[in-house]
Amino acid sequence: MKISQKAPSIIDALIPILFLIVLLIINIQIFGTDSLSGSNQLVLVLSSVVAASIAVFRLKIHWETLQDGIVKSISSSMSAILILFLIGSLAGTWLLSGIVPAMIYYGLKILSPEIFLVAACVISAVVSVATGSSWTTVATVGVALLGIGKALGFDEGIIAGAIISGAYFGDKMSPLSDTTNLAPAMAGTDLFTHIRYMAKTTVPSITITLILFVVIGLNYETAGSVDDVKAISDTISANFNISGWLFIVPLAVLGMIVKKVPAIPALLAGALLGGVFALVFQPEIVTRITNDTGSYAYLGFKSVMMALYGEIAIVTENAIVNELLVTGGMAGMLNTIWLIVCAMVFGGIMEESGMLRVLAEAIIKKVHSVGSLIASTAATCVFFNVTTSDQYLAILVPGRMYADVYKKRGLKPENLSRTLEDSATVTSVLVPWNTCGATQASVLGVATLAYAPYCFFNIISPFMTILYGYLKIGIHYYEPEEELV
Repeated sequence: MKISQKAPSIIDALIPILFLIVLLIINIQIFGTDSLSGSNQLVLVLSSVVAASIAVFRLKIHWETLQDGIVKSISSSMSAILILFLIGSLAGTWLLSGIVPAMIYYGLKILSPEIFLVAACVISAVVSVATGSSWTTVATVGVALLGIGKALGFDEGIIAGAIISGAYFGDKMSPLSDTTNLAPAMAGTDLFTHIRYMAKTTVPSITITLILFVVIGLNYETAGSVDDVKAISDTISANFNISGWLFIVPLAVLGMIVKKVPAIPALLAGALLGGVFALVFQPEIVTRITNDTGSYAYLGFKSVMMALYGEIAIVTENAIVNELLVTGGMAGMLNTIWLIVCAMVFGGIMEESGMLRVLAEAIIKKVHSVGSLIASTAATCVFFNVTTSDQYLAILVPGRMYADVYKKRGLKPENLSRTLEDSATVTSVLVPWNTCGATQASVLGVATLAYAPYCFFNIISPFMTILYGYLKIGIHYYEPEEELV
């Protein structure tokens, strides 16, 4: 006799979520920033066990069905995983070739502590608008800006917050961005209407962010001194062949992305070009890091391969510089990928069992005004970022859920698309186990909880869109004749 599947209740859906939240809080208190090294992953596995147990024993869902949901969920993150591997390789060869050291060297020449945080935010925003990718921005100019900021004496959490704030502003406003195209597609509006409408909340958010970084920069007592900066610059120039020609590689990568070359081949090309430039410009570094003897062809091949797949450290006489000249290659991304896979297992079970849908529907029933509708949409997006660990699902699922609700309330689709971006896209990087939060923490080497308080743009954006909703500022309604269409 076949046992029929049951629909989950609110209690069923809340148990795995509450279990996850409580265990993560305990876990972070015990392990701190080391929680990403394995304990957070196990928390997600245990939470998946709880969710699966409810699905199988209470809701009578076959394990094979849940397994299909897990596979589908993990498959949706494969592109992100491949990009992570390539970012690790790119970071390795860009260090070996002197590209990142050159960025740090020239950056120290032109950026003063007073303007650094604002400059880091603006530079990241400009690059991200041009490329349409916050990930690429953080992995390239972001890494260099982090090195510059640390050399100037800033706390790495504040630096990362400035970089990420700018990068996600640019990602939101760029017509090349995948999330900026996805949000209007889910809501039912066109790209440029979405961008124009989104500017109404995004420009005030980035303006407040820049003001905050100006205030912090003018009042921040940096640990670095002029002598320290000079010593760092001198050490870099003494160990690397610093040349403007090195910037050909990052410009080539940015050019490919602007030309809409997909991220994976563009990043692979950047990593391989970095290896070629290392052989041409840094023969001393190439031979030094291998701790081996042989022909230059042999040592060159070995050093480039080491930079692509594993950890390399270039040791100098300056301890501060040594902290900047370390990278983990592909292997350095494995903890992050492990975290993403575990998060997608949990998300897959919750999605396939219908538990996420039940929670979302319960929220919609409480909506009565425009303000509460927008607030509920934003809260749902954040909820999906936390539970499914994927910004795309945090746009897709609420987008599908709320599209008809907005239309029935007489609200044009750009209201929904803006809210999706103001909440789903920007808050993903604030969640340690989300693909975005885990990736940026790994790329920059700064724990998510260390930089999150300083990601002012990402924090302000969802509150700004909610405020606009309750005050009914910039809300677009259907005209009577449009509603009949």
